[in-house]
Amino acid sequence: MKLTTTLFGESFTFRSVKDVLARANEPRSGDRQAGIAARSMREMAAAKWLVAQMTVKDLRENPVVPYEQDEVTRITEDGLDERAYREVSGWSIADLREWILDSETSGEEIARISHGLTGEVAAAVAKLMSNLDLALAARKIRVVVRCNNTLGLAGRLSSRLQPNHPRDSVEGVIAAVKDGLSFGNGDAVIGVNPATGSVQATVDILKAVKEFMRRFRVPTQNCVLSHLSVQMEAIQRGAPLDLMFQSIAGSEGANRNFGISVKLLDEAYDLTLREGTAQGPNVMYFETGQGTALSANAHHGADQLVMEARAHTLARRYKPFLVNSVVGFIGPEYLRNAKEITRAGLEDHFVGKLLGIPMGCDACYTNHADADQNDQENLEMLLASAGVNYLMGIPMGDDVMLNYQTTSFHNNAALRELTGLRPAPEFEHWMEELGLWRNGRLTARAGDASVFTTRTA
Repeated sequence: MKLTTTLFGESFTFRSVKDVLARANEPRSGDRQAGIAARSMREMAAAKWLVAQMTVKDLRENPVVPYEQDEVTRITEDGLDERAYREVSGWSIADLREWILDSETSGEEIARISHGLTGEVAAAVAKLMSNLDLALAARKIRVVVRCNNTLGLAGRLSSRLQPNHPRDSVEGVIAAVKDGLSFGNGDAVIGVNPATGSVQATVDILKAVKEFMRRFRVPTQNCVLSHLSVQMEAIQRGAPLDLMFQSIAGSEGANRNFGISVKLLDEAYDLTLREGTAQGPNVMYFETGQGTALSANAHHGADQLVMEARAHTLARRYKPFLVNSVVGFIGPEYLRNAKEITRAGLEDHFVGKLLGIPMGCDACYTNHADADQNDQENLEMLLASAGVNYLMGIPMGDDVMLNYQTTSFHNNAALRELTGLRPAPEFEHWMEELGLWRNGRLTARAGDASVFTTRTA
């Protein structure tokens, strides 16, 4: 395999496939911190040229972490759809890119080969794409999933209602739930990040949200984003849980840093299918994000995009209902500014869809990053046009528990108005019954949470 090329009279030699992939990545602070980023624009261009000539087979046979050393690599390799792989194994990455972007290639055709691709292949394709390419390609691919309602259909934009509270006050959580629902947020999930690791707090929040959902017949899912083991204990205590959540990463070592393994994920998946309260069949929720493996010093010298894509292939094993990249949450040490955050968000969304998972995004930033509200809204608009399954929804876009900035209830309402996109069909019908939605848009009643106090369920 070719690892040397000459560009404008300058020769470039790379140590390995992993090195070529890293040097071909668009600039970001995490890769620079790790010492694996391209040292010049010419070196980046040379690396991209070599990536373009590599085949799908080359990248499958050269995972960035060896099969013998890493269970994420083993899960990806052992779970590959061999028929789909054989269809594209001889294609160069440039060929695959052109085929995906070709106006004659449908999303259904792309979906047919998605389970034959490794994370390394998906990341390599993204490295050869512009931001516009990433949005255009992702928009083609629909990954439709079902839990208590249906997500991923064309013409739809969903949201996770995130009613966090700094003291896990059930009353505070429910107040934010009412506010968010009144603006049409929450069709993806009502998902609470707890302030503590308390099993009882997780039980209390799950019960309260589920009771509210049942009382007002809200066609959505509940979830508390505690550690996997805490949620499993909550189910065993009788808590009504629709979606099992866990943050995951692209290497065994990084997942160990989260306190999880494939064995534990398998157990949680089985438990949720047996004893969870969702209709299903899709009952898992995963969050990812570029820089996760590097922050755990478990990136094995691979770049952030490749490690993110590998996390997506791990998620694929569990047929999830929700996956999202928390794109700007880890901080400027990994994505320094709005340009890097925007690029990463578009990459993560495209790569997830290409690999066959139902991808959303937390378009967010921390207050010490070189980004602001306008930058965040730009990314939201780009993702909406790219066909993202869902975004976050938080009161005023300011998370009072996690202390970061993300999509607000009002942002999601404005995005739907701007794009003509609508909520999940079951949720849209429910909003119409409450008088919150009519003729494809919010009514004057929207934002009035008293609908949940004046109406008899």
